[in-house]
Amino acid sequence: MPASIMEEADRLLGVTAISAEPPTLSEAVPEVSPGVTPLRLNCPSCGSSHVAQMLGDNGGISYVCTACGHSWS
Repeated sequence: MPASIMEEADRLLGVTAISAEPPTLSEAVPEVSPGVTPLRLNCPSCGSSHVAQMLGDNGGISYVCTACGHSWS
């Protein structure tokens, strides 16, 4: 175990290869089952695609926009 967080950061940076090239499409888009269309949610308030799914009241599913803070279910 490292003695400091800086030692751990140095160790991780040494292991990680940083590439200047953008990821290919196959790396950027997660693989889905055939016949399943991935769903992208947009905030109804600001239109941002930065949406997180969260557990709502009474076990329901709610969504929150991480850009503007708007929440809905």
